[in-house]
Amino acid sequence: MRVIVTGGAGFIGSWVCEAYISEGHEVLVVDNLSTGSEGNLPPEAEFIECDVRDSAGLEKAFRQFHPQIVNHHAAQINVRDSVEDPSLDAEININGSLNVLRLCAEYKTEKFIFSSTGGALYGEPEKLPAGESTPTLPLSPYGISKLSTENYIRYHSKNHGFGHVILRYANVYGERQNPEGEAGVIGIFCEKIISGKPCLIFGDGEQTRDYVHVSDVSRANLLAATLKEEGTFNIGTSIEISVNDIVRILEEVTKTEFTTINKKERPGEVRRISLDCSLAVEKFGWSAQVTLHEGLFRTWNWFSAKAG
Repeated sequence: MRVIVTGGAGFIGSWVCEAYISEGHEVLVVDNLSTGSEGNLPPEAEFIECDVRDSAGLEKAFRQFHPQIVNHHAAQINVRDSVEDPSLDAEININGSLNVLRLCAEYKTEKFIFSSTGGALYGEPEKLPAGESTPTLPLSPYGISKLSTENYIRYHSKNHGFGHVILRYANVYGERQNPEGEAGVIGIFCEKIISGKPCLIFGDGEQTRDYVHVSDVSRANLLAATLKEEGTFNIGTSIEISVNDIVRILEEVTKTEFTTINKKERPGEVRRISLDCSLAVEKFGWSAQVTLHEGLFRTWNWFSAKAG
């Protein structure tokens, strides 16, 4: 099949491209390279440098490629940046997504796959792990923009006749991670350890996240391409991991005792989250395979090799 991957030069998007190409799909990457890199792209992928807010450039990509599937990963992904500039977050994440959806309708795309967020969408759930039916009460503009886009997807899918799969990611980490991204704590810590600088912990370090390795996420996107039904699915491990846990495991993996400094908590970030992923298991046989220890080992080795 012909697949457009927006944001395909980024951390997660490039892994998704590789997964599709490994199964023989044709891939066109649309990316503005604001956080991604052409070096992340598999050589088999076609590439157009374009921002999803650029309607004319985006239409040119659709007209040339006529995708059967659109996998939408292009986004503003930093919670803290969304708090500082909600308008820019909405411009990219909502208006940019609407541009893509309009073209999916116009060019008769068969399926739209969306990278949403589970980590920022549910707010502070009363019960963990949070399932897809958990009330969506985002604490940040980033979570709000992702939730709004989900609703626009359902609207366009219903009214324009293309299928959709929404994947609500936990905190994704792994090789090629951009330390500036939403789940960047692991990448940031790896870079700090390598440079001999202290790792900053915002708050007491007991705040938790659900960390899922990027290879598991790319596999979920591959399975979503052939999923017969529509739906919204959490993609995570169902396990709460604190920042202090990450520090402890990184000390084991790196065989290094490094310095940490606690600073004031930042606004817009949830205290605890983990995702119930049983629906993904039931509907398309997906579950996370990479343990946190193995994933951190692989991530650390990548950052170490990158540093030379």
